[in-house]
Amino acid sequence: MAIERIIDTSLHSDDAEEVIEITLRPTTFADYVGQDHLKKNLKLAIDAAKIRSEPIDHVLLYGAPGLGKTTMASVIANETGTNIRITSGPAIERAGDLASILTNLNDGDILFIDEIHRLGRTVEEVLYSAMEDFKLDIMIGKGPAARSVRLDLPKFTVIGATTRTGALSAPLRDRFGLIHRLEFYKPAEITQIIVRAANILGSKIHPEAAQLLSTRARLTPRIANRLLKRVRDYADVNGDGIIDVPITKAALALLEIDELGLDPGDRNLLVSMIDNYGSNPVGLNTIAALTGDEATTIEDFYEPYLLQIGFIERTPRGRRVTAKGYKHVGKKNSEIQEKLI
Repeated sequence: MAIERIIDTSLHSDDAEEVIEITLRPTTFADYVGQDHLKKNLKLAIDAAKIRSEPIDHVLLYGAPGLGKTTMASVIANETGTNIRITSGPAIERAGDLASILTNLNDGDILFIDEIHRLGRTVEEVLYSAMEDFKLDIMIGKGPAARSVRLDLPKFTVIGATTRTGALSAPLRDRFGLIHRLEFYKPAEITQIIVRAANILGSKIHPEAAQLLSTRARLTPRIANRLLKRVRDYADVNGDGIIDVPITKAALALLEIDELGLDPGDRNLLVSMIDNYGSNPVGLNTIAALTGDEATTIEDFYEPYLLQIGFIERTPRGRRVTAKGYKHVGKKNSEIQEKLI
């Protein structure tokens, strides 16, 4: 059975009540911490669109879960002064579902599609002409009496978000004028995010505690906010509500999150690979069988950070644990022992 993880980058329904989750999200570029290169490019595109009185070009945002793709879409809508309609690829099951959404948009509106790589093929084909020509082709009737009708659509903007750009079809990807990747954050940026969130939540946090918490957040804002809420709970129950270094360390120890932000699930993955295959490459499906997680979960939620910190590496034959990974979990391997010195 898969381990339930506090350090999970997927969006949980209990991530703080919906009201809190929304208030923690920045609404302007000024409030949005990090991703400076992305913000500069988007601000330029927005300013140019305002000068021409046109909607901003279609935007594709990609990167690991929890880095702020949905938040950035909301910021773009706020900066352009337009309405945003939020949906996801799996939610649009039929072409009729997409047609219903598109016909209810107004000029300049933004349609945000999360997990856009999971759109069905028939839905994608309807979206092509909608994005490129702002036209909607629908079939009326069935059999010999069926006929195609083309409807005019308002000039809108699609913002797509995906964790897997390789899963996007080339025709869909080519219809985005702005394609940007969200990078992992720096510890200093995560510290700023934690301090800002603590202020919004009405919690007092010491600067040193915020810095400590930032080192455990896997360079991801969503995880930083989630950890902050759990440490706040600990401070309220076992202290005076003030988040200091001792309280933070005690809360993180209770959550079993180590100094690099790895939780029991991460360590179980590394140890399982080492114990069963040593330094030999392991296939993704084999890792999934060892850990009890789905292959997509490992690829989307475990791998990005473990690759980022150099604990695992991809080879043509599969994944393998690196010397740094061995050292972190206290394992030794004679084949790579010299690398650990």
